Amino acid sequence: MALGLPAAPWLASFNALAAPAAGMVKITSIRVIGLDNLGDGCLIRINTDAGLIGYGEAGLPAPAARARIEMMQPQLIGQDPLAIARHFYMMSATQYSFMANIPTVSGIDIALWDLAGKITGLPIYRLLGGPLRKNIPVYSHGNPGNMLDKGACRAWADHAKAEPEGFTCYKFGFGERGAARANGPFNPTLDGADFRRAAKGYANIREAVGDDIDIAMHCTGQFDTRSAIGLCKAIEPADPLWIEDPLTVRYSEAWRELKRSTRVPILAGEKVELVDGFRPYLDNQVLDMIHPDVSYSGGITGCRQIVDYASLTRTAIGLHSGPCTLIRFYASMHLAAATQNFFKVENALGGFRGNKEKMAQGPTPVVRKSVFPVPEGPGLGLEINEDWLKSHLTLDEKWWA
Repeated sequence: MALGLPAAPWLASFNALAAPAAGMVKITSIRVIGLDNLGDGCLIRINTDAGLIGYGEAGLPAPAARARIEMMQPQLIGQDPLAIARHFYMMSATQYSFMANIPTVSGIDIALWDLAGKITGLPIYRLLGGPLRKNIPVYSHGNPGNMLDKGACRAWADHAKAEPEGFTCYKFGFGERGAARANGPFNPTLDGADFRRAAKGYANIREAVGDDIDIAMHCTGQFDTRSAIGLCKAIEPADPLWIEDPLTVRYSEAWRELKRSTRVPILAGEKVELVDGFRPYLDNQVLDMIHPDVSYSGGITGCRQIVDYASLTRTAIGLHSGPCTLIRFYASMHLAAATQNFFKVENALGGFRGNKEKMAQGPTPVVRKSVFPVPEGPGLGLEINEDWLKSHLTLDEKWWA
């Protein structure tokens, strides 16, 4: 079944739209830059002999991506950027003694789709067979300070409801101050006091936001099975929309035990790669929603294959974007616009994320009424403010080295 996914209708639609321009443009170089406000990735630029440029975002630091691209360039330089399916297969296939680095592949794939849109004059969502929707639901992060303080929760809720974005869904961390991460590589097994604090904190948040705003718990894969089950039991009375990544990213029988033990919807997948990585989760139906990241999970091509596989079990698709730039955020929007079983995209705008919207030339991109309009214009639909990029280069980083 997985081997049949490349023949999906969306790819046939793309091939038909791209056919008139096939062979007209060639890749000339691939460049990378690292930014000081992008902790989990770097930007990729693909140059062509036609002067067109495609931008992508990879899910690993610039030095690591640069080293991997050095090895991958021979199979891409001089090639037609529209041969996306072939390039994706060549980059992602594992053949002794080569082991594909999917976060790097993801960034290159996004840049190829951006180029494809610029060559054909179409937005990516059109090339993917969309739109199924033009306004994309977005959720955000909540930070009330001390979740055990009802007054702090009410003050945060009043502020959130007054904000112009109008978010209708927020996720919160674990702990009285919403801290989601452990201090070391292993988080201690939680005890009854931890569960009672979580229950009280989420009850306070639910009381503060009322019934019109959804809430969720944000974890980062740090808990063992007993702790994850206890957290689900603790927050269930607050009616959470999901619990995110409570167990380690690698699939194990623990996910089945968690699914059997709770009615809280479970979401995971931001660090899972390709359809092969998601198959055990989907085949065993342990997730209510999957949450791939376009810059980690396989780019636009890889995520479309994941989407197609998830649709077989009618599993909802959310998209992780996190502390990204507008490239990853816009790529997620195009995917969402062309995905039938779509759920929500994580917000990447505003002060919490470092005001990445300043990366765009022209009108400032904004979320309103908890939705973001799918970008129009060729490719990603993003005209980049190069002055902003230059002001955020990492120390000693050269311009598109």
